[in-house]
Amino acid sequence: MGHNGDGERTFAPQTEVVRLGRDPFRFDGFVNTPVVRGSTVLSPTYDDLVHHRGRYSYGRRGNPTTEALEGALQALEGSDGVVLTPSGLSACSLGLLSVLGAGDHLLMVDTVYKPTRQVCDTVLKRLGVSTTYYDPLVGAGIAGLIGPNTRAIFMESPGSQSFEMQDVPAICEVARARGVTTLIDNTWATPLYFKPHAFGVDVSIQAGTKYISGHADLNLGTVSAVGTAWRQVQATHGTLGITISPDDAALGARGLRTMAVRLERHQASALEIARWLQARPEVSRVLHPALPTDPGHAIWSRDFSGASGLFSFILKDVPEKAVAVFFDSLALFGMGYSWGGYESLAIPFDCADYRTATVWDVEGPAVRLHIGLEDVDDLKADIDQAFAKMAAAAG
Repeated sequence: MGHNGDGERTFAPQTEVVRLGRDPFRFDGFVNTPVVRGSTVLSPTYDDLVHHRGRYSYGRRGNPTTEALEGALQALEGSDGVVLTPSGLSACSLGLLSVLGAGDHLLMVDTVYKPTRQVCDTVLKRLGVSTTYYDPLVGAGIAGLIGPNTRAIFMESPGSQSFEMQDVPAICEVARARGVTTLIDNTWATPLYFKPHAFGVDVSIQAGTKYISGHADLNLGTVSAVGTAWRQVQATHGTLGITISPDDAALGARGLRTMAVRLERHQASALEIARWLQARPEVSRVLHPALPTDPGHAIWSRDFSGASGLFSFILKDVPEKAVAVFFDSLALFGMGYSWGGYESLAIPFDCADYRTATVWDVEGPAVRLHIGLEDVDDLKADIDQAFAKMAAAAG
């Protein structure tokens, strides 16, 4: 615990996720903000109605349940405001639509989440926005890619599936000098382990589906912004009529309370398994920025205070039939396209078809793991037996 510049007490993030966004005595002492379901909000008098004196105006514009989660996230992010969306992808789309218009140019990191790339190549293209994909390792060299109509730079660090680390402060310094808005997908680290706004990012996006939820039962997106970007995000969010159900907001707030302790476990277990995989004869290399051997480790250790449970590894070259046996033999790892929940997951991937500024050329099949909250020795044993069956299938 410390004090801020105003003399108020400040707390560690682990404490903040427990206390932020709650006002029990506003609701007769109940610890959690109630789930308020409603569309119509009544005004007591004509004067209150026409002068919009009420705290709330219409269900789509917010209620105590959504406001509680937004307020907690705003404090964690250190921003001017947060809005909620129905999914992580919709949060990315909202961020982009808020700061771009016809004739604008976007610089998008080549290692971005594939569905976000699809938004650029379809919706934004149709609206007259051009996109250039750039190498995630470009750093301050991004200055050479900025044109007269470049309005935004989108980052994701580490990169989706392949885990390249970006020099976020270097990119933001260039962008700020040129009047370009910066956005980042910060789902992997969350604001507990990386605070984008403190490094100069204008718009910080999360798929709350992942670690905020933590239980694989919620789709949620969050968009945090500062300055002019916040006014743009807030206006676009309201104009488009984007809203989430109060039940989903309550699930998000519930998940937030345990996010710090879950992330500590995800991080520790994932690092233990990543180190174990490095020594396995079946594995060529592990892609995890918190490992000292990773190319992005210096940036990670400089800017981040922790890591999550998601990373990848490259197998030594084996036939596809043997890779299929590996996946089908896993008992504790589900095969599914998500992560951030309590459960461990595994998927194969190949980035080659959706990279244009970089080349994905690896020595063997690629595997992405999300390490859940299971016992780490049980997870190792599960991978070990799957490796054995893979080897037998490879002949």
